[in-house]
This record gives sequence, structure tokens and C-alpha cells, in this order.
Amino acid sequence: MSTDAQPLRIGISMGDMNGISMEVIMRVLHDNRMLQVCTPIVYGATKVASFYRKQLQLNDFSFQILKPGESPGNKQPALVNVWDEELTVEPGVDTELAGKLSLSALERACADMKAGLLDALVTAPLNKHNVSKALPGFKGHTEFLGSFFQGKPLMMMVSGNLRVVPLTGHVPLQEVPRLLTRERLQAVLKQTTKSLLEDFGIRKPRIAVLGLNPHAGEQGLLGKEEQEIIHPTLEALRQEGQLVFGPFPADGFFGNGTFASYDAVVAMYHDQALIPFKTMAFESGVNYTAGLSVVRTSPDHGTAYDLAGKGTASEQSLRQAIFLAIDVTRQRSQYAELTANPLKITQQRRER
Repeated sequence: MSTDAQPLRIGISMGDMNGISMEVIMRVLHDNRMLQVCTPIVYGATKVASFYRKQLQLNDFSFQILKPGESPGNKQPALVNVWDEELTVEPGVDTELAGKLSLSALERACADMKAGLLDALVTAPLNKHNVSKALPGFKGHTEFLGSFFQGKPLMMMVSGNLRVVPLTGHVPLQEVPRLLTRERLQAVLKQTTKSLLEDFGIRKPRIAVLGLNPHAGEQGLLGKEEQEIIHPTLEALRQEGQLVFGPFPADGFFGNGTFASYDAVVAMYHDQALIPFKTMAFESGVNYTAGLSVVRTSPDHGTAYDLAGKGTASEQSLRQAIFLAIDVTRQRSQYAELTANPLKITQQRRER
């Protein structure tokens, strides 16, 4: 992660107050070295912060509470209070109030992001079920952000050089074959290529594609999707110059280390992507949302109610989510600068 430039303003939405979100946020920010690489601004509630400060015995930790229009300092983490009403923190309990507070924090953080007050957004885990009571139809951060920022969000799980993209997201498994079309696969592969180039600085991305069926269909014996949809799509993209390969049988692809030869892997459905990813990178993985005009990352775990309030949950994934948000933001800026006037760059190279 780059540390040689002006610290970026990183917004962090609090997530579910009864899960591990606030305690891992506070443990990450308790390390003063974080202030050297970013200016963290948490969106949540002062009462929740006070509860976990006592629960975790972080007596020497405190937030700068921002007033409307106030800019954060650089000597301590900042907190934007989005909830003035009474509340009761109940670690490990799924409550409707927690859903309302999660949504309020997310909406305020997104509004500030859109207003240019933040450089990137990190979202701590929330509970989709209790948030949907406050906002019917809510399916998750990815879909919400796609609507809010009017983009086409693409979930990309990241850990170091391992990047995994599910073709289909939060949909029932029985819907996956219907959603597997040439158009969708082509769009996801092009979007993945674009993100690898602009967000990660990979000039010629190599992307592997997994099959839908066991043994990638076994030449049609175990399913036709590979022959009728995946193979033709990959061949068409290769004709355009894209480095896309597959389809590979999903069962051995990760186990034998084949993934290490590629810059990203596109899987056909949610669990096909996330089970191997979380097996290899559960504490270091990050959920990155490509395809948006803004940079958003998130830890790769959920609310973890069973660990809430105990002080035993690992903060490593959240820390990596902050680092990735910083790196992608800087990489996007660098890419935009390098491509702003390509004729000028070409002339400079000729003069050398």
C-alpha cells in the first residue's frame, strides 16, 4: 500500500451495531499508524461507540465528533453521529433498530461521498434482513450502491493477487442457468478487464473462467452451457484481443494452484466464487465493488453475532479493506492522469 502522498478521507459506515462491526472498526483505528495513511471518518452513533469503548476497555481511544460542516483533523479518528434517539446495544441480537441505524449510517456516508467530502468508502458488515425492514427490497451493499451511484456494480473478492468475480450474485441457485447468457458473460468479462486495468494497474489482464457444470460439462455429457455459451463467448473476446481462458473445471482449479497464473477468476455463481476464496483468505479478504464511479470496499465477513462484544473477532479484513480503498483510489487517479492526454504522453516518449 502506498503511504507517500496526502492522506485520503476514508468514510467507514458502521454496519450492524449488534455485530462485530464497531468493535473491529475501533480496534483498527486504535492503531495510530492508520492516521499516517488516511483520515478515517466513521458514520455511526456516539452511543454505540461509547458502549464498545467500555466493552473493549479502550480507555485511551476516542473519536473527534464532527459537527455539521466541520472538517476532520488528523490527530484522531472522526465520527459523524447519525442517530440522536435512544438506543440499546445488544451484542449478538438481530434487532429492527440495528437495521435502521445501519441504513442511516450507509445513506449519510453515501451522501457525503457523492458530495465530494470523502475519497473512498468502506462499509462494515450489516444484516440484510433487518435493513430490509427499514428499506423494503434491500438486497445488500452492492445493489444499494449500484442504485445510489447509478452504476453497474461488480463484486470482486480480493486478497493480494487473488481476485475472484461471481458472474451472478445474490440470486437463488436455481436461477443461475437462466442468468448465464453470452451477453452477461461478455459484459462481466469486459468490466473485469476494465477494472484490472484502471483500478489495479494491470496492463494486459489474464482472466480465467470457470465452468458451470461438474468437470466443466465433460464435453456436453454433464451439461451444455459450456459448449453453447461459455466457449463461444470466450472465443469471440479472444478475437477482440482479450486474454480470457477456460472454462476450467471448478473443483480442481483452486486446489492445484492454477488460479495463480491469472489476474482474476470469473466464477458462475456466488458460492462457487466465495467458498474457495474464503477458505484461502478469510481474514485477509476484501469485497471490492468494481463498476462504480466511487471506490468502495468491505471486509469479506458478516456481522458475526456469535463473536459480538467479546473482543475476539479479527480486525484484519477491515484493515485490508481500508488499505485496498486507498490503493485503488490512488491507482484510479494515476490512470486518469496518464490517460488524460495520450498524445502528449506519446510526444514525451518520442523526445526521450
